[in-house]
Amino acid sequence: MSKISTICDLVDAGLTRNSGIAASTKRQGTWTDTDVSTFRAHLNACAAGFYSLGVRKGDRVALHSENSTEWLIVDQALLALGAVSVPIYTTQPADQIMHIVRDAAVCGYVVSSENLHHNCPEDLASSPSIKWTMGIVGKFSPEMLTLEELIERGKEQLSGEPDLINQTKASVTSEDLATLCYTSGTTGQPKGVMLTHGNLTTNALSLEERLPFEVPARVLSFLPLSHSLERVASLFYLSTGCPIYFIETTEELMDDLQHVRPEHMTTVPRLLEKVHAGIITKAIAKKGLAGMIGRWAFRRAEQFDLENPKPSIMDKIADKIVYSSVRDMLFGGKLKALTSGGAALSPQVQAFINGLGIYCGQGYGLTETSPVISLYEGNKLRSRSVGTPIRDVEVKIAEDGEILTRGPHVMRGYYNMPEETAETITDDGWLHTGDIGKLDEDGHLYITDRKKQLFKLSTGKYIAPAPIETALASHALIEHAVIIGPGLKFCAALIVVDALYAEKAFGEKADEKVLANEVQLVIDKVNQNLPAWEQVKKFHLTLDPFTIDGGELTPTLKVRRKNVFAKYEKEIDQLYS
Repeated sequence: MSKISTICDLVDAGLTRNSGIAASTKRQGTWTDTDVSTFRAHLNACAAGFYSLGVRKGDRVALHSENSTEWLIVDQALLALGAVSVPIYTTQPADQIMHIVRDAAVCGYVVSSENLHHNCPEDLASSPSIKWTMGIVGKFSPEMLTLEELIERGKEQLSGEPDLINQTKASVTSEDLATLCYTSGTTGQPKGVMLTHGNLTTNALSLEERLPFEVPARVLSFLPLSHSLERVASLFYLSTGCPIYFIETTEELMDDLQHVRPEHMTTVPRLLEKVHAGIITKAIAKKGLAGMIGRWAFRRAEQFDLENPKPSIMDKIADKIVYSSVRDMLFGGKLKALTSGGAALSPQVQAFINGLGIYCGQGYGLTETSPVISLYEGNKLRSRSVGTPIRDVEVKIAEDGEILTRGPHVMRGYYNMPEETAETITDDGWLHTGDIGKLDEDGHLYITDRKKQLFKLSTGKYIAPAPIETALASHALIEHAVIIGPGLKFCAALIVVDALYAEKAFGEKADEKVLANEVQLVIDKVNQNLPAWEQVKKFHLTLDPFTIDGGELTPTLKVRRKNVFAKYEKEIDQLYS
């Protein structure tokens, strides 16, 4: 393992360990498996095809695609040349796509589908740096190449230079740039984060020491590969011989879990909150003895002690008659672990998932840190903790409470943004995360808020909104909670109600007055654990969900506070009138 210094080395080692399926992709309802020998052959031919188009070390190529086996092949082919992969979210708006293409000065643009291609700016292909475009599953314009044509070009190239890709891979070093990941951000245009082969390789290698399942194991992927968490997870999977199953749509996730029967997947808190809300909703609606038993069992699960996980007799009974069925019906029966990242996970929801018998821990990181800084380990879960720093990663807390980190995971910097880079990384290598947190005596890290989200009331009191929002959203009725109050005299909240839960829990009675009363009960309970100045005094309730297309959420499902405040400006003003 010590000789592995690049992503090329990492993936080569993993493919050698795996004699079965490398990856499988679901399209139009059908799963297509790709075995290791085919994966490797297509990777090499794809790399040679790019070489024939003039792609060389250091060149940037945009990759605009849903998760798929082909995404991995294209990405790895570019890295094998020493080229730089520039992933673009499928949910990225047109103006941001154009910004990324121009800022990165990409020489080529790879797109997966006709729909994505048509949603791009019309003048994208005329961008001065772009020399060619390619479609993964078809040709969407006359001048476009297809992946099949590229592979054929590559085979022809290799027939004359059979050792070409071995030579290009040999020239790649750990210091070479591997990818430009444009952070979606909650405000402004995305910034290009420069991550090297060494950044991502050291991060992926450290995961095997932490994740609580034996490899190789089936894994399911639904978070976008454009996001650094799923990106490094996929590298870990490839490096350990885990077959990766890429779903088609999250609407079919539960069916896909039954088909794949994975042992692990990465996720975000929002999905786990929906799972929790869905199970509780069904338990509430269930009549008779079965309903009583279900509600009893799920209350126990919500009170699961993360720090003392030894099950009692009653827990074993609940597992036998309730939890085991839930694991089979919802997760395929084989799921051993869920790794949650991207935002704070409610202690109640985390306890609930672990109570069901599925190991669920949190990690923490940023795109700028490749991304993992800390991760849960073994049987050392602690409520609200995002684990301990991974191998070779340093963490310290600044005087103002900001989390600083240093190590091989820290980005090279922001592309074309030297001033922003200097503001983020100190001369001695410490990266400012922008998060406020603390370390306990055993080295467990806790995130308490985003530094930029801290605000001051007109009374002079400082407010950290994230913990309050997490506490409110842990109730199945509340899909999103946004705390309001900068420069104002008290805290208020914008509450987005989970319409499906409301309908099932209250039926025809679920009018605005009933829902407002129920939300008030949740707020009252949360307020009991808050000092007076942090308590939510008023709220505005809406049934309109936050969406990526509507601008309220980033592609990684984080709330764009600025956009939300602008959209609900009138309603917010009324709360303080």
